[in-house]
Amino acid sequence: MTVKIMNADENSIRQLTLREYVRQRNGVPLGGRGSMSNMLSRSFGAKSLAAFWRYWNPIFGFYLHRFVFAPVSHITPRWLALVVTFLVCGALHDAVTFVARGSTTFLFTTMFACFAIGVLASEAVRLDMSKMPWLVRALINLIYIVACITAAFYARSVIPSWPTISSN
Repeated sequence: MTVKIMNADENSIRQLTLREYVRQRNGVPLGGRGSMSNMLSRSFGAKSLAAFWRYWNPIFGFYLHRFVFAPVSHITPRWLALVVTFLVCGALHDAVTFVARGSTTFLFTTMFACFAIGVLASEAVRLDMSKMPWLVRALINLIYIVACITAAFYARSVIPSWPTISSN
């Protein structure tokens, strides 16, 4: 199984296996020593909010790209495929919460919707943090993550008929 991704030169596309994809994202082989620290360093030090997600959890990203983003982007505009991918990711997180707890409040789906909005907004203004020091980029990426988590909790607390599903 492979995914098609754009090369760094932005002029060509190539197919990558999961192992190749993870090595490209983390700089170390799948399950290799330092893969977690590389993922964290590359994600938080990313030059854009979109790049944050390219480095974050590359195994999950590989499958989201393969089974959600790529097929959806063939029939919808890229921005909509991105939103759908984030919503599916959030729904999967909520499904795990449902299985583990017997209920869910769609907190993760809301959070991931906010993440998608952040990526689209940052692309619209062409946010480029590549010339900023790593610590500044990490702080901006962390603020973005915390802001979306906070917004999701806030939305859940102020909307009176917030949806909940329970197995009871």
